[in-house]
Amino acid sequence: MRVLEKVSALLGVGGERSAPPPRYEGIADGLVLTDGEAWGWWTCETSNSDLMGEAEREAEQQRAETTLTSVLAGLDVHLRVVWSPYSAADYRAEAPELYRAGRWEEWAEHRAARLDQIGLPVRHVLLGVRLGPRKPTAGRRAAEAAGAAAAGVPGRELAGWHTAARRIGRRLESSPWRCTAAPVELLAWMVTREQHRGVPAPVAGRALVTGAALAALTHGRVLPYPDHLRMVDARGEVCAWVAVLTMPTFPERMSVPGAGEWLRTLAEISYLPPNDEEDQEDDDVTGRLVPVSPEASVRLRVLPKREAIARTDETAKSVREQTRSARSHAIGDPGQVITDAGEAMADLRADLEREETSLVHDHPRLVVTSTVGLEDLRARIDATVAHFGDMGITVQVGTDEQRPLWLETWAGDRVRVPDLGHVRDTRAMAGAWWWGGARVGDDEGPIVGFLTGSTPGVVRLAPAADRRDATTTAYVGRSGRGKTTAMMCAGLEAAFAGAWCLALDFKGDLGGMVSAAERYGLPSRLVQMTRAMAGTADLIPLLAEAGRDAARAEVPAQLSLVTPAHLRAAGAEVALQAATNAVLDAEPVPGTWQVIEHLRASGDRVARETGEALHELAQTPQGALFMGRPAAGAEALSTAPGVWVVQMPGLSLPTIGEERERWTSVQALSVALMHSVLAYGIVTAGRPDLRTLPKVVCVPEVHVLTGTPQGRHFLDYVARVGRALGVHLHLDTQDATGLMLLPGVVEQLVTVVGFQLTTAPQQDALAELLDLPPGRHTRELIRSLGIEPTGDIRHGHSIVRDRRFGSATVQWDIPTAELRDLLDTSPRAAAEPAAADAPDGVPA
Repeated sequence: MRVLEKVSALLGVGGERSAPPPRYEGIADGLVLTDGEAWGWWTCETSNSDLMGEAEREAEQQRAETTLTSVLAGLDVHLRVVWSPYSAADYRAEAPELYRAGRWEEWAEHRAARLDQIGLPVRHVLLGVRLGPRKPTAGRRAAEAAGAAAAGVPGRELAGWHTAARRIGRRLESSPWRCTAAPVELLAWMVTREQHRGVPAPVAGRALVTGAALAALTHGRVLPYPDHLRMVDARGEVCAWVAVLTMPTFPERMSVPGAGEWLRTLAEISYLPPNDEEDQEDDDVTGRLVPVSPEASVRLRVLPKREAIARTDETAKSVREQTRSARSHAIGDPGQVITDAGEAMADLRADLEREETSLVHDHPRLVVTSTVGLEDLRARIDATVAHFGDMGITVQVGTDEQRPLWLETWAGDRVRVPDLGHVRDTRAMAGAWWWGGARVGDDEGPIVGFLTGSTPGVVRLAPAADRRDATTTAYVGRSGRGKTTAMMCAGLEAAFAGAWCLALDFKGDLGGMVSAAERYGLPSRLVQMTRAMAGTADLIPLLAEAGRDAARAEVPAQLSLVTPAHLRAAGAEVALQAATNAVLDAEPVPGTWQVIEHLRASGDRVARETGEALHELAQTPQGALFMGRPAAGAEALSTAPGVWVVQMPGLSLPTIGEERERWTSVQALSVALMHSVLAYGIVTAGRPDLRTLPKVVCVPEVHVLTGTPQGRHFLDYVARVGRALGVHLHLDTQDATGLMLLPGVVEQLVTVVGFQLTTAPQQDALAELLDLPPGRHTRELIRSLGIEPTGDIRHGHSIVRDRRFGSATVQWDIPTAELRDLLDTSPRAAAEPAAADAPDGVPA
């Protein structure tokens, strides 16, 4: 009998190769039960390895190696890396929880349609561990023999396997993989997709899948061919072409980071579809490459220390015998290869004795799938072989072994082709970094872009979410790289969620934010620094909802800023306070222009001259905005949810330390106007009745505010009390070094979005804000942001540091071309509205 088994194995037609496939009897959260074995399954969380510093990478890899040797030693392990398309339908279903203002349904549909267009693959990394064989009780065996056994898994047995899985899971939770029990829906999908590619698992909401539901998952037809398999759907048509590839040889030494991370690099493999090859000379091929998304199935067993040492001793013994044989013959010299092998075995045994490492016996397989056709499948295979060939790894199709190799990938199966395995140390296995890649952003919230690192995926950022954390976000980078557009998108997302969004536009290019808000039915208003909008920034109506007392101090202080110095010296400030009090006490609908008229009608000379001076200044565009007489029916800014943009381009602000007596009238008006808007923002943010209202304040060109004491105080105050008041501060600046000089703001940064910078001091400051390791590599990374391979500008490409201090490269995405045009901040976009204005800024 043994002779027949050996001959069958030699011919590849017996033993494990011809064993029947596993029969699934139950799937639960974290468990897959077959007719003979029980497996525990966990999902591995992606680590931000792309932008890790060298020391951090080494520490995490060491922890992974320790987990292999201490937690998984002696256990059969199945590592799966699988892909699924991101479901835009899920985002549509999630939208009512994210949005509630304006025509949010249309906004969500545009986002979802864009996700369908991009077709991002989502990586799932699953770790399976064999818990043990299933041994039915004598009573159940008798019932099965009599055909009277109940379908499913007995509750007591299921509880026992759950206990065994939790015992291992507790130790895997603290590993670098941060494992959590795989949900039943994910496991059921993993099982059914082996025969029904592209079909979602029909088990949403179930806690345990057994019986007919489980049979439906594994019911399918597969046609094996020598070099591939064909999946057949219920109509008898081929719906997918699949090939299982083996990896027979690896280089003797592999570097990390680099070729050693062969599992992490799966997402980097792309190819040009055969249908596009005939056009590849006509335009840029790079833009038409699509991901191959090969999947990995690695069965491994970490050898216990004693077994690993025994295997090392056996290899060392063979080396010594070859050495003695060479010396006893005419050759004399055993050769460099044998000598190196002996030294390597000696070093390895020393490491094993010190418990620094162990050995792992692994069987790596790659699975390539095409839903287009056989030609497309072979193009994907060629790209995969070439990718790993560049790394020195041999990958080839498992010819005449497709069926057993495919069954090996099934959850709960076994190693069927044992002669295609490798023995390596755990350091090399951990260096594969199957959990590495890119991950950044919030777990919940709107999708604002996608990852551009080694692992694809969507990026979620909730600009006004209550995380019980700091609330300041900074957008830092060179002009024209997309930071202001990204900030506007964040403001719109907040407004759709029902937030009050105030944007202080010092450049005059945020008008598109209001246009976009109007396009989607959000309450909005654009306030421009023109006489036509006189009184729009009047502090008295702006602060009316907070109570008239809020204006008693703010209005005299604001008017004092523009009062001539000789009148202030003569006591004008007392007259300003008296006039303000009189108007607030007497007028049913008070305004700052009434304070000026009250001064002009006063019998006191100083008060009258002060009123005349302020009246003349109110005729300027800056003065009209905060102390001019509003036109009939004009409305001030609102504290209702919506988008409110105040444009103040061309402000002439004094420098820090410049004496007030030396200010020009234009500088005084600029400071007073800014005082009006900032006071409005601070008072609105601090109102007790608005504490539960999400509030977002967007400030582009932060250096405009940091150049004045009032501006610095505003930024520092809102950043420090933002969490308590429910205010989210979004800052846009080109000056990373200047931002670092605001410790109160920097300390409260919860998210940093970094775009391209070109000078070393600015790059170093941005690296510190992004929590990236300083040095030449990081500077080069920041300098290359937003640059296409052709040298063209790639707008919206950035590095994002999230609230967990993880960083990854992100491409901000605008869902439609229409919205992109509306948010365009280039001079071309502003030319048409400007042409419609009269020379003095009043619309014709």
